[in-house]
Amino acid sequence: QVQLVESGGGLVQAGGSLRLSCEASGRAFSTYVGWFRQAPGKEREFVSAIRWYGGNTYYADSVKGRFTISRDNAKNTVYLQMNSLKPEDTAIYYCASDGSIMKMQTSTSGVDYWGKGTLVTVSS
Repeated sequence: QVQLVESGGGLVQAGGSLRLSCEASGRAFSTYVGWFRQAPGKEREFVSAIRWYGGNTYYADSVKGRFTISRDNAKNTVYLQMNSLKPEDTAIYYCASDGSIMKMQTSTSGVDYWGKGTLVTVSS
């Protein structure tokens, strides 16, 4: 069992930046580690993922060019650098890990591991 703990959320003005962190404990991440978000009244959606060994990255169209995912293998930590934030980025951001990138990109159901989330609020 792997435990995922997010940090780094907060309140930021539109155009600003935040960096989220996700640290794993208990055991290693599954093959892919990524971020989802859920805005009020909306379904949880895929944001970004990275292949733990190899470093391949994946992004939702809505965040391409603004968000960057990275990892630190020694620290068992994945980061999401979020730049040029918009009010529509406001959501709870969840760290997740699974063996299938297709599952992560197309469906939230069945994803192996989830963190409890961290709130990001972008004011206009």
